[in-house]
Amino acid sequence: MGKELKKALIIFAKRPVPRRVKTRLTPPLSPEEAAALYRCMLLDVLAKVATLAGVAKHIFYEPEEHAAAFFAQIAPGMARAPQRGEDLGERMANAFGELLAMGYGQVAIIGTDLPDLPLTYVEEAFGRLATDGIDALFGPSEDGGYYLLAMRELHDGLFRDVPWSSGEVLAKSLERAKQAGARVSLLPTWHDVDTADDLERPELLDPGNGAPRTREFLGNWLKRRNPAQSN
Repeated sequence: MGKELKKALIIFAKRPVPRRVKTRLTPPLSPEEAAALYRCMLLDVLAKVATLAGVAKHIFYEPEEHAAAFFAQIAPGMARAPQRGEDLGERMANAFGELLAMGYGQVAIIGTDLPDLPLTYVEEAFGRLATDGIDALFGPSEDGGYYLLAMRELHDGLFRDVPWSSGEVLAKSLERAKQAGARVSLLPTWHDVDTADDLERPELLDPGNGAPRTREFLGNWLKRRNPAQSN
């Protein structure tokens, strides 16, 4: 198979441990509820991307004592490796570099806090990367970051001096791309599940969103929180 035909999707993930995941959701969620929600989103994302044909899936997990065993249990059919690097940008650059060095000609990365992301957006990313003559493709998120990045070769400048976990992530990344002379394109805007307001997004309760575990968790949580509205 030619290099240009080999596709890989990186999934950045953590083990769902209370007080280590989705801390911006506590409150209104308890630390245990936040971890349970993260587990639901993680499993929904993995189940969704598993249906992508012709795309190798690689989980890069945040390294800690029990992470390797956890991901081996929940995703035995996917490649798995620990993240390497001091900050998010370095870890993402290293993950891209590893897969590109393995011979993949199209590589994309997503996280696990977008369980209702339409799979067509990921498919569109690979399609446009192959045909549009671009070097990098971003999926903008409503909070000023991005939910997906796809590249055909490593442009590590896109990951340098970016204020991660801020509303400036996409703008700074696009600025870095311009400085590097990289041709960039954008996917449709989507949203992550990061804040309390995100928990009440109607898209997360849509029966057709491909995220059954997340949908059930949030449906039950909203009923407990607003019992009068569920009668």
